[in-house]
Amino acid sequence: MKVYFFTLGCRVNQYETDAARELFLSSGYELVGNPEEADICIVNTCTVTGEADRKSRQHLRKFARVNPDAIIVAMGCASEMADGEVDADIVCGTHDKNELVSRVEAFLASRDGSDIPLTHKTNHVRPDVSKKDDYHDFGTVLSPEGTRAFVKIEDGCNQFCSYCIIPFARGRVASRSEANIIAEVWSLSEQGYSEVVLSGIHLCSYGKDRGEDINALLQVIRKIDAIPGIKRIRLGSLEPLSLTDEFIEGLASVKKLCPHFHLSLQSGSDTVLKRMNRTYDSAQYASRVALLREKFPTMQLSTDVICGFPGETDDEFEETCEFVEKVGLNKIHVFPYSVREGTKAAKMEQLPSNVSHERAAKLKAWSDVRESDYASSFIGKEVQVLLETEIEGEEGAYVPYFRGYTLEYVKAEVEGAPISEDYGTGDIVSAVVEAVKDNVLICRMVDII
Repeated sequence: MKVYFFTLGCRVNQYETDAARELFLSSGYELVGNPEEADICIVNTCTVTGEADRKSRQHLRKFARVNPDAIIVAMGCASEMADGEVDADIVCGTHDKNELVSRVEAFLASRDGSDIPLTHKTNHVRPDVSKKDDYHDFGTVLSPEGTRAFVKIEDGCNQFCSYCIIPFARGRVASRSEANIIAEVWSLSEQGYSEVVLSGIHLCSYGKDRGEDINALLQVIRKIDAIPGIKRIRLGSLEPLSLTDEFIEGLASVKKLCPHFHLSLQSGSDTVLKRMNRTYDSAQYASRVALLREKFPTMQLSTDVICGFPGETDDEFEETCEFVEKVGLNKIHVFPYSVREGTKAAKMEQLPSNVSHERAAKLKAWSDVRESDYASSFIGKEVQVLLETEIEGEEGAYVPYFRGYTLEYVKAEVEGAPISEDYGTGDIVSAVVEAVKDNVLICRMVDII
């Protein structure tokens, strides 16, 4: 039977889609890239914002409409949070993903030989996510990219920020065993992956469920650093208060660590941060950035900011604008505040939607300029690029041409030179940046590293 996957949301969701793909492949299913060709359409849903929730429902209905004979499956956070009816034949939330193939096969067996039409409606009972849960390990998960692989090491979150629904969807922190993480990275290395991205719902909480501190994460990073074949280690989103002086000093000693950090902010106003239950203030955030920049001078620093949080005044929003300028962020993922029922913020006095969107647009425009400035700062400099995709050159004399990313996670296009025939995707090269186009570095290859 043919299976089609569609993924919304974060890197963890993408990792879990890749894991589910492998479960189906190993069970004899065929993957297809078009929902109309599929016998089974699986949507990995997201509920982090109201818009993500809406898109999750929209795609479930769309696939049922374009392929009425297909089995529609909902998995992930939005399906976990659903009460009652879901527009799917099968619902797997965040706690029963390993059972996806068996659930599909049980559904197939139950309707075998019958003329019962698909209703695309099913009831889902949400489990109690307030209780501690074990980590559900998928083993080695291969990324379709072939050069960079996401490695999930943690699930769940204990923070309960006042705006966030994810702890209710994912449950408490559950850490993967160090042995299984290292075994997966060894396997990825043996299969030719050059870069790993350590991911989790709340990455800095790795080990917390076992009574460990942030140094448990540092220990994992150091062990990966020693694995031959892995050339780069990249980290997912980090939390300011978790970045102790000792931890940052430790990161600076990791040879393969990429100088690219996503340090969660959400607001530059201390009063808004307090209402958000973020537990740190702007001064603490700024001190962590200063130490990171001291150790990683060329780093790219990105963050998330929510605009229009309940009660956010004009002055508080301006505090955020002034703070991101002062700290020198290179890129901001901007979100207008989205009400998530069941959170504390949902009970607060809400701002008009147009205010949230206007503020988000203003901050996004500022971020676009900063991102462009950062890319332009590399002109004339030599960068290291992991070659990820080979592109056919123009008609005539063929010159190898690749797309990839620098250590700082800036997209680059590299025109090869006849240095050697022994290079290609998965290799890292030195290249000189000659121009920037739409924030992409246009480079000329210098050498193979």
